[in-house]
Amino acid sequence: MRVAETRAVNRALRKAYGIGLCSVEEFASHSSSPSLAREPKPTANQHPANGSNNGQPRLRDQLCLLIRQYNLDPNLVKAYAVDFCGTKKLSDASRDRVESFISQLAKSAKENRDSLVCKLNSYARTQEVTS
Repeated sequence: MRVAETRAVNRALRKAYGIGLCSVEEFASHSSSPSLAREPKPTANQHPANGSNNGQPRLRDQLCLLIRQYNLDPNLVKAYAVDFCGTKKLSDASRDRVESFISQLAKSAKENRDSLVCKLNSYARTQEVTS
């Protein structure tokens, strides 16, 4: 596999799994040094690779990071998020509610992960009943 193909595959895998890190080659391709640049820089109307315009990771990325960091069940976290936001689907929730949920989830996980896991497990029973 050529270097460009390897980078493309790695970039696609990171994007699919919500990982915002980039390789040295990708970092160099977006640097200000013309000698290191291999790919064109994004234009003003394009979103950066992590989907953020203000230097903060996307909400989805923040949530994925919390799930990995505290080894939480993503399906139970999603069920909890839907309940927390008061919607039938997470995509229907307002950005403010999702931000609030992520903040609350991070606080709960940091202060008492076991209690949070217990709360998440209560959503497993709810899912079994509705299935």
